[in-house]
Amino acid sequence: MPRKLLLISPANKTRKGFTNDDGTRFMPIGLGIVAALTPADWEVELLDESFEEFTFRPADLVAFNGFTANAPRAYEIASVYRNAKIHTVMGGIHASLYTAEVARHVDTVFIGEAEGAWPALIADFESGQIKPQYDGGIVDIHAIPPVRRDIFKYPYVYDLVQTSRGCPIGCEFCSVTQLCGKTYRERDVDAILDELETTTRPLLFFVDDNFVNNKKGADERAIRLFKGMIERKMKKLWICQAAINFADNEEVLYWARKSGCVMILVGVEAENANALKDVRKNLNLKRGISSYDKIFKKAHKHGIGILAFMIFGMESDRKEDLLARRDFVLNSSIDSYQCAIMTPLPGTVLFERMQVQQRIVLNNYPGDWQQYDCQVATINTPNLDHRETDQIMHEVWLSLYNKEAMRRKMFRTFWNTKSFRTAYWAYAANHNYGRMFLENIFETDPVGVDNNFEWKNRKRTCYLKFTDKVIWLFYQLAWNRMVKRFTGR
Repeated sequence: MPRKLLLISPANKTRKGFTNDDGTRFMPIGLGIVAALTPADWEVELLDESFEEFTFRPADLVAFNGFTANAPRAYEIASVYRNAKIHTVMGGIHASLYTAEVARHVDTVFIGEAEGAWPALIADFESGQIKPQYDGGIVDIHAIPPVRRDIFKYPYVYDLVQTSRGCPIGCEFCSVTQLCGKTYRERDVDAILDELETTTRPLLFFVDDNFVNNKKGADERAIRLFKGMIERKMKKLWICQAAINFADNEEVLYWARKSGCVMILVGVEAENANALKDVRKNLNLKRGISSYDKIFKKAHKHGIGILAFMIFGMESDRKEDLLARRDFVLNSSIDSYQCAIMTPLPGTVLFERMQVQQRIVLNNYPGDWQQYDCQVATINTPNLDHRETDQIMHEVWLSLYNKEAMRRKMFRTFWNTKSFRTAYWAYAANHNYGRMFLENIFETDPVGVDNNFEWKNRKRTCYLKFTDKVIWLFYQLAWNRMVKRFTGR
């Protein structure tokens, strides 16, 4: 009888977060790599709590991935298997950067990249000599196997693909450099195209932390990839993550759009220099805040939307700065926005500095890790108590994610990009983030917005009444067909 490996992707039970919507329930691509590295004579099963709550199922070996906010849930499930004398392993970002804690809750901790040591772990398990810790280190990028996709049995909206690892930028709040190294490691373009041909979903998310990096030859590599997608007739729509340098070369934008790019998640972070200095966002500082609008316009010229990642609660922020950042989001040509609270994740420079300065107030670990999802203030800053930050963000999120604000953004996106498709994606993304950030506010604020993002105690505006008809027309002209095509319905 073959041995069985059970892979578990735990979900934070404090808030739904990204699991609020099918569009942000992303497949755990790292576990797909672990499955690919596991011998063929093993049975491999995935349990993803984004779709299915844990129930016990027998296995010979149980392995968890886990972001910081999900770690307590991983520990809870691991205790069930340890009590049943079934060996448990945890890897991923939290295990790699907060190893001592994880070692108290599982039998084996896996540090670093799976390709570097997972085969050795399996061999040791089979011989009865599995160790308490393995370190996969940082591997040769060509050692990355194609993701094993048959384990992804759930109705994920996007296929995830990784074309590179590593980032030299080193923002204080980010753990990518600590985990994946300071050097961009790029996969071979033909290998990426071969893997893309194995994907079955019509939507793609390139999960590289900086899809078009600033390494010499990066633009040419990106163009080769995009042209290859076109030549191989991959009729996909895709999104990616990038820094603000992605728009330097309009040929990159042209071929990105031609190959199916709809939207780019850009690390904008803030609209004032002091806040960017707080977190060493040096690329944005170097380019200058005045460059933002030009970058957005270049993307829009090619029909590509901007999904801006914004951070609130920097060390220099005062209340007026948070409200000014909100106004920047509303008044700029940003199309979609993920507006998060500054959170010191373990392993980052920010976390270490906040610990030394005794600024972290939610520090009853591991339980408090559940709050480390960028929706709750976990630190006091020089200008704001964490409770003040939470109160201000309540106001900010309601301003950003009410129906009229999101609808105005959508029409501006349509005007700027001349694209029904991009307008739809921007509108849908803002709804997704609204469901995430307003999750508790929906129920607890009597004068906030309801689950449909409409104000509870206000009359519907003439703007909403009129645009209801325009939205209906958009659905009839384009959106219905598009949604059916790209959801398989």
